[in-house]
Parts: sequence; C-alpha cells; structure tokens
Amino acid sequence: MKKQFTYIAAAFLFAGMLSAQKIDLNAMPKPGATPAINIAKPKTFQLSNGLTVMVVENNKLPRVNTTLSMDRPPYYEGNIAGVSEIMASQLDNGTTHLSKDDFNKKIDFLGANLSFSSNGASSNSLSKYFPEVLGLMADAIVNPKFSAEEIQNAKERTIEGLKSDEKNASSIAAKVSNALMYGKNTSRGEFETIETINKIQLADVQNIYNKYYVPDNAYLIIVGDVKFDQVKPLIEKAFGNWKKSNTKFAALEPASNVAKTEIDVVDVPSAVQSVLSVSNLNTLKMKDPNYFPATIANYILGGGGEARLFMNLREKNGFTYGAYSTMSASKYSPEFSADTSVRNEVTDKAIQELINELNAISTVKPEELANAKAKLKGAFIMSLEKPETIARFALNQKIQDLPADFYTNYLKSIDKVTSADVSNAVKTTILPNQSRIFVAGKASDISEGLEKLGYPVKYFDKEANPVGKPSVQKADASVSIGSVADKYINAIGGLAAVQKVTSITRDATTKIQGMDMTMKLIQAKGGKMALDMKMMGNNIQKIVFDGKDGYAVTQGNKTPLNDKQKAEMAEPELFPELTFAKSTELKLAGIEKYNNEDSYVVKGPKQTYYYSVKTGLKTGEVKVGEGGSIPTSFADYKEVSGVKFPFTMIQNMGGMEINLAVQSCLINQAKDSDFQ
Repeated sequence: MKKQFTYIAAAFLFAGMLSAQKIDLNAMPKPGATPAINIAKPKTFQLSNGLTVMVVENNKLPRVNTTLSMDRPPYYEGNIAGVSEIMASQLDNGTTHLSKDDFNKKIDFLGANLSFSSNGASSNSLSKYFPEVLGLMADAIVNPKFSAEEIQNAKERTIEGLKSDEKNASSIAAKVSNALMYGKNTSRGEFETIETINKIQLADVQNIYNKYYVPDNAYLIIVGDVKFDQVKPLIEKAFGNWKKSNTKFAALEPASNVAKTEIDVVDVPSAVQSVLSVSNLNTLKMKDPNYFPATIANYILGGGGEARLFMNLREKNGFTYGAYSTMSASKYSPEFSADTSVRNEVTDKAIQELINELNAISTVKPEELANAKAKLKGAFIMSLEKPETIARFALNQKIQDLPADFYTNYLKSIDKVTSADVSNAVKTTILPNQSRIFVAGKASDISEGLEKLGYPVKYFDKEANPVGKPSVQKADASVSIGSVADKYINAIGGLAAVQKVTSITRDATTKIQGMDMTMKLIQAKGGKMALDMKMMGNNIQKIVFDGKDGYAVTQGNKTPLNDKQKAEMAEPELFPELTFAKSTELKLAGIEKYNNEDSYVVKGPKQTYYYSVKTGLKTGEVKVGEGGSIPTSFADYKEVSGVKFPFTMIQNMGGMEINLAVQSCLINQAKDSDFQ
C-alpha cells in the first residue's frame, strides 16, 4: 500500500502543532521559605499471624485508602516464571464465599476501587462503605477461589501480551537488560516466556499462594476517615484466619557491575528507534547519608524537562523526544539508569552524549543545586495531599529501617545538601566506567557506529543469550528491484487487475489510550487523498488533497496544506511498485526480518519497503519524516474485487503502537467530490 498510511501519524502531528501553547520558559518562580512538616504517625498493632497493621486517621475527606504490602525478597520461579502474576490475576475472580460476578458487582455497587498484585493489594472507597470493602478485600486474600478454567484464561491473555511484545524494542530492552544485570537464571533477572506460562498449572498457582502470598512480614496500612478503635476489631475479624507460612527465602544471588563499561545489543530488525539505557548497580539505601545528595544528583542529571539529559539530547541535539534517569534505593535491587529512545541514525552519538553527561554530573552549579532543591521540596509537599503517600511513608519507615524523624526532617535534609555532598554521592552511585550500555535496535543500521565508540560490543538475542553479530543477508544475484515489484504485483492479483484500480476506500478502527477511534481513508490516482478521523464519535482530524492542493481541519480549525506537505502527498500511483523498475533512487538492500518474515528490503531516499521472500506480499514500510521514522506493518491480506489488500496495519508513532483493523475495503468507488 502507498505511503499515505503515514498520514495517520501526520494527522496527530498537525493536531499537536495547532493546539500548542506559547510558554515563557524564562519565567522561574522564586522558592519560598522551607515550611515545617507535620506528618501523622500511624497507630500500630500486629496480628498473631504476623500481619502488621498501621492506621493513620485523616478526617479531611470521607475516603479511606487501604494498602497491603509484603516485605519479602524476590524468589526464583524457574520453569514456571510468571506464575506469581497469574496467581495475582485470580484474586478478583471471586472467593470461596462469592462468585466472580457477585464479587465484582458488590465492588462496583460500593463505588470502590480494588486491585491485587503479586506483592499485595490496594483499595479506595468512601468511608461509610469501608467496612464492606475491607471485608471483600480480605475475603479475596484469605479465601481465594482458584480454578483451572480461569487460570487457563489468564495464561492465554498473558501469552497474547508476550506475542505483542516480541517486536517491541522497549519491552525487549526492559527484559534483556534486567537479565544481563542480574543473570537470567536468578530471582531478580528471570523473565516469563510463552513456554514458562504454558507450563503453569492449578497446583503451581495454589503452591505459590500458600508459600508467598502470606501475612508473614506483611503490612496493612489504612489512611483516611476512620477511627482506630473501630478499625482494629474489623481487621482482626477479616484477616485473623489468614495463615502464615514461615517460608524460608534463599539468599539473593550475587550480582555485580561489569569491570569495564560495555555495549550490549539486542537486534530488533523492525525497530526504527533504538532504546538506550546506561545502567549500573549500587548499594544505596534510603537511610544512607548519601541518599539525599544522590537524589539531587539524579534530579539535576535526568529528573525532568530542564535536566541535563533532556536539555542535551532533545533541546540541543534533537535526538529524542525525552531523556531521563532514575536512582532507585530499592531494598533488594538498588540501581541507577539513564534512559532514552533515539533515531537509529544517531544511536552512537546519543550514547556518547549520555556518557558525557554521566561523567560531568560530579560537578553541579550553584543554581542547579538550588533549583533541584526547590523542585524536590515542592514535589514532596504536594505529595502529602495524597493518602497513598502517607501509606508509602509509613511502609518505608518500617521496611527501610528509617529513623522516626526521616520524613518530618525531609525538607531540612534536602536543604543541607552541598555541591561537595553531590560529588561524593555520585562516586558510588553513578558509575559511567562500570556500566552496561544497553541497546535494543536494528543492528544492521547501528552496529558500525557503536563499534567506533571504543567500548566492547556484545550481541544477545531476545532471550538474553549471547549471539554473533547479526549480518544482513544478501539477496540472490537473480533478484532485482524489478523482480521484487513484479512478484508483489502478481501476489496481490496480477498486473491486469492492479491496473484497473483507480481508487481505494477503507474504513478502519483502532484504540488510542483505551478510546475507540475510526478512520476513513480514500485514495485515488493522481495523488488524491481524503482522511477523516474520529475519536469516540467526534471529529478530531480531516485532511483533503486533490492532487494539487488541499487543507487540514483540526478541532474545527481549517488550514491550507503547505508546499512541503503537498509535495509529500503527490504520489501519482496507488501502487508505487508499478514504477520501481524505472526508478533510479531505489536500491535492493538485502534480506531482513520484518513482521517476523524474511523480507526483501527496497530502500529509497525517504521510504523503505519490505516484501516477503516467500509470498511476495508487502510486509511493511518505513517512512522517514521530520519527527523521525514511522514504521507500518501489513498483515491479514484479503481479496477485494480480484486484488488483495492488508486488513491489519500496525503503525508505531513516537513509541505508541496503533493497530488498525480494516472493517471494509472498496475499490473504484471514489468521487471527485470526496477530495473537495
């Protein structure tokens, strides 16, 4: 199909430009004096089964927030990796006392939010319904109903998610980088696969629940419009029968940084952006003297839109939409990471700039330090408005063994940090010379640049196994651009049928951030195009081009297309393959995997096409625009009036995947009035 599919992404870009607001970036509000902080201390008691309960009375609003957290080290799941998540997904499927439908109807009727994870649970409700919601939460935790049928359904959903992540560079990066940091066969580095999920049985779920989803070292924190004397008997009744397990945990497997910084690459052939992270392990804990200096260092480096990474990689160099860093003081996995996603062609340059900034953070300017302090103090004060923040503070104080005045002195602790403190903290927490530079991207496009950076470059597959450097497979000498185009034309119906097509009209649907979107796209010879997009039934974008002139309508505002936009749309053929044999700009670049198929690669100045070696059908195309590369995958070909068209089109726009399902496709139905 032709490049007008990139209009889907262009439409969103037009909308963004039209709705942008001018902001005075130079106006910086001055911070006020550091206020005194008063944080309510929880009243605490413990049940005989080990469950520690903390209650914070806060009567400002008639709401109650309840959080259950289990303080336990990671545990190794091995050949049934993912079983804990499957177990947690069963906890809202009803109890031994209530069916799934009755359980969820009660939650909905009470207007409550109730969720479960492998490490706890949480609820939020009006205070007058709190006793009932607490009872439902406890019933699900203490008396879960596990069934083979529901577990199988959960497994199938998980497997579908894993399949969709197979081409997602961000998902691959998160999985493999973690496996390399901690070891793929360890409690902190293992990851679920289709094979491990398939092996999970009812008995495995029950066993994990009995051993690990237990009150031993668990904390129940209640914050809101409650009275301690009234809450205590409710909790004793609701959770008193929850059985402890006395499970003994194995010591955490040792993990260490590399002796010398290296680049670890996972080849994602379909990626048009490289996902980058520079990571190292450390020993930072919240009670350490270095905690506040390290937190400030991280904020200056990559804490937001005015931090060094953002200003360098986005504002100065235009490599990315954003670059950030995180400093985790996790009890079991403290680490530092700087992360971004960049265009393939600037991957090596972006890595060099990341490393430069990591080396430079040992020195901070007085104004940077003052600004970071103001921002961190402001964020802390604002967070106190949320009940879940108070719950988190209470939990941290217990599991991180923090001093009693840690949070009441939080602002003072920030104020005390000096530039020298930041420099000292960086030496043990940000280690640019002992980091893994992890890259998930298209190896054939980025390897040459990476190998010139001076670091050892190692290659891994998507399961974190070492592999050799991926190489581009050459096409057979008998294959040419013309033969690839001919095979495609024959595969979709033949030259005679294709030449009869004068217009294509498609109606498609998709979801954007959970909202339904419909798209009507009409294309005709001569470059004519009309695109109409609606979200939840409301018009959000319309683009019309008659082959020479056109306009866009966004949020009711009509603007003419500029010369550059019109030039990009002026494609005379509905099937560009008809012109391939005469083109002097295209070249055959070998064979690569695209959409999980070996595909011939036909490269042009601003567009790359992929065609299945086996079937000849187009598997995808990548359009290079001002905002970066926009890839589209094609699948599910169906015949329409003698010509095959893809009925599934998956487009990646700025890291967001748009899966378009074609509902109808008609040929030769367009009218001149459609393009006016």
